[in-house]
Amino acid sequence: MKRALWGLALVAMSATASADINSYANINQVKMTHLGLDLTVDFTKKQLIGSATLDFKRLQADANTLVVDTRALAIGEVQQHVGGQWTAAKWAWGQESKAFGKAMKIQLAPRADQVRIRYHTTAGATGLQWLTPAQTADKKYPFLFTQAEAIQARSFIPLQDSPSVRIPYDATIRVPKGMMAVMSAENSQKLSADGVYHFHMPQAIPTYLIALGVGDLKFKALGKRTGVYAEPSVVDAAAKEFSDTESMIETVEKMYGPYAWGRYDLLILPPSFPFGGMENPRLSFITPTVIAGDKSLVSLIAHELAHSWSGNLVTNASWQDFWLNEGFTTYLTYRIVESLYGKDREEMEAVIGYHDLLEDMKALPKGDTRLVPDLTGRDPDDAFSDVPYEKGSLMLTEIEQHLGRKKMDAFLKGYFHRFQFQSITTRDFLQYAASEGLDVKRLKQWIYQPGLPKGAPKPPVSKAFEKVLAVQQQWLAGKLATSAIPFKKWAAQQQLYFISKLPDSVSQAQLAALDKAFSLTGTHNAEVAHVWYRQAIKHDYQPAFTDMAEYLKHIGRRKLIVPLYQMLMEKPQYQELAKKIYAEARPGYHPLAQNTLDAILK
Repeated sequence: MKRALWGLALVAMSATASADINSYANINQVKMTHLGLDLTVDFTKKQLIGSATLDFKRLQADANTLVVDTRALAIGEVQQHVGGQWTAAKWAWGQESKAFGKAMKIQLAPRADQVRIRYHTTAGATGLQWLTPAQTADKKYPFLFTQAEAIQARSFIPLQDSPSVRIPYDATIRVPKGMMAVMSAENSQKLSADGVYHFHMPQAIPTYLIALGVGDLKFKALGKRTGVYAEPSVVDAAAKEFSDTESMIETVEKMYGPYAWGRYDLLILPPSFPFGGMENPRLSFITPTVIAGDKSLVSLIAHELAHSWSGNLVTNASWQDFWLNEGFTTYLTYRIVESLYGKDREEMEAVIGYHDLLEDMKALPKGDTRLVPDLTGRDPDDAFSDVPYEKGSLMLTEIEQHLGRKKMDAFLKGYFHRFQFQSITTRDFLQYAASEGLDVKRLKQWIYQPGLPKGAPKPPVSKAFEKVLAVQQQWLAGKLATSAIPFKKWAAQQQLYFISKLPDSVSQAQLAALDKAFSLTGTHNAEVAHVWYRQAIKHDYQPAFTDMAEYLKHIGRRKLIVPLYQMLMEKPQYQELAKKIYAEARPGYHPLAQNTLDAILK
């Protein structure tokens, strides 16, 4: 079908505003327009203490209540700004639930235009992780980082915690002298002598992208607009590993338009960070588990950077529309990897992603295999899976196959331009796709039906993986010595594939031979270690268990640790071991990881 000219076809379209089922906020009546923070970071009490000032506009002229989201916050004085003066404001608690925290209802005078809430966080703040010096790389200073996605910003700031609420913000953060604070905003690259830092985020961002990190940090430039913050002992290795970041930005700009956020820096967190990365604008938060020494895992940086277009620039208006964030970003990630590291690397990563998707869909409730799941009454984190990532990416791959790559890039460039700095719904996307001449009926099958639709594309056969399987078959048949396996010459993706494809019939002696030849137990590549320890549990390969326990105690990334605990708990002989390891490791895990694992280990 002929594609419409996007610049002419979309004039009448507008992003849809609607209430958010995962927020108490009355955003259809009163909506935040700016946030001002003034907070002191108290490592002794493990609290953020200070105030949040909320600017707002009334979407309904007679609205007299501002409803904000909170979770485990201790509220002090509440004031409103009326006619140039601050006066006391009446407020009351509203609805409360385990999934969404507690609503806070503030009465507004007719001419009030701001509200200031004095508060401090408590031990129940699920968006904060406080680390002791012993839990950091250099073990000299404590560390604090936030994780607001999906609905955890409300646990350290009282605000309207919905991705449909986009706001600029300013912040003053006070930390102990000798420590550095950084945020998803304009950052200083130098240590403040008095421990006071001022931040400004000029663009309107969704609330889940407000982020703070505090620790013993150094900065090292990567390029003219890129750099890395990390603990002193980590910063050089991180800078070397992620030296291609500037090239990644240039690659995406050529395809989809200018980078809109000024700088793009990375903050390397302690290993307890529960995710691979978090795309906080201007400052992506990154797990140290991707510092492999050979750039084999830097597709994660490509993914977080791609969010600067899909997710941060164009945002899902609700968490049911999460695929608009991650599906587009995963597709862009594959394109960046192909451009910078070649088609073979992209094909290998696509095959691994497809395999992960199929495994996830086997384990998920049928409704959660739809791109738009029902999240009524649910914490969005409870529905986390590979579906919005890989299924969403496959749908865009099918669109590319229909349009051709050149027209696909024009389609996406137009999409990012049309909806920039907006939060949109799946319906908005479908309207855009219709205006571009796409088959909306087919797209709805992808979006609203469970599983993969008939005729869904599959990744092409990876020649690199075919070579791996051929070597493995020869080795298993006794026709190739273990020492002759070119394991160390392979890319990390090939190593992962070789280990993950070991059959049930592999013997203890064969596992021991692989381990001895290639030092798999205790490997510093966290992804390779993950698949190796899975095989160790599956085949009762005891020599790997001591190092596996240390791995579980020192890494908090959910993708890497949750499957190992699940496998241990599925075998009665290892349940006590799993519980013992978890009892030691749990204090160092992020609350989001703790919540997931508490349910698994009962």
